Amino acid sequence: MSAPLVVPDSPFGDWDGSPAGARLLQRELAERVVLQDDFPALRLIAGVDVGFEEGGSITRAAAVLLDADTLELLAERLVRIPTSMPYIPGLLSFRELPAVLRALAELPQVPDLVFCDGQGIAHPRRLGIAAHLGVVSGLPTIGVAKKILVGTHAELGARRGDQVPLMYQGDMLGTVLRSKDKVRPLIVSPGHRVSLASAPRLVMGCVTRYRLPEPTRLADRLASRRAG
Repeated sequence: MSAPLVVPDSPFGDWDGSPAGARLLQRELAERVVLQDDFPALRLIAGVDVGFEEGGSITRAAAVLLDADTLELLAERLVRIPTSMPYIPGLLSFRELPAVLRALAELPQVPDLVFCDGQGIAHPRRLGIAAHLGVVSGLPTIGVAKKILVGTHAELGARRGDQVPLMYQGDMLGTVLRSKDKVRPLIVSPGHRVSLASAPRLVMGCVTRYRLPEPTRLADRLASRRAG
């Protein structure tokens, strides 16, 4: 059995706390993102998601751990910490990542892959929360978002498994993926140590009868619970 995840003292290095400094750090960290498959044989997959309490003053992060073969839920953890930053578009990871890292660290084992409710590289500075999490933790990550942050795509078919590239500034940043027949698509983008080609395949491998893949579906369900 592997030991729990050791999280960094700060996921933000020497960030000065300003939005301008956050954007600069995003550009620097984006240079460290690996977009080639570099993950072990999958035994354990985690999912993470975030909610808020008390008017946004408390960040509530959920982490779940699943068996990669059966998708059986093995463990779940929920942490609550004071929110340290207001919502600023494009800087979501600076608001949510401290709580996410705490929740992952409380899982009994280190996952081989983490699914994040949010963007990977499909972000204006190529560093959404899944990419940021991957770089600072070293874990392979995938972003599974419910809507587009940046980019455009061709018309998408209506059948389960249909997919088209998400394009931004001439580059492919992810995949628009229909996870179920005739439901709203997911925006799938690699975070770190996962390729553009593998990300949608790995997501579809975790889709059962719901729109969301099981790791983020279960994390979303846990994160949405209210205190008490």
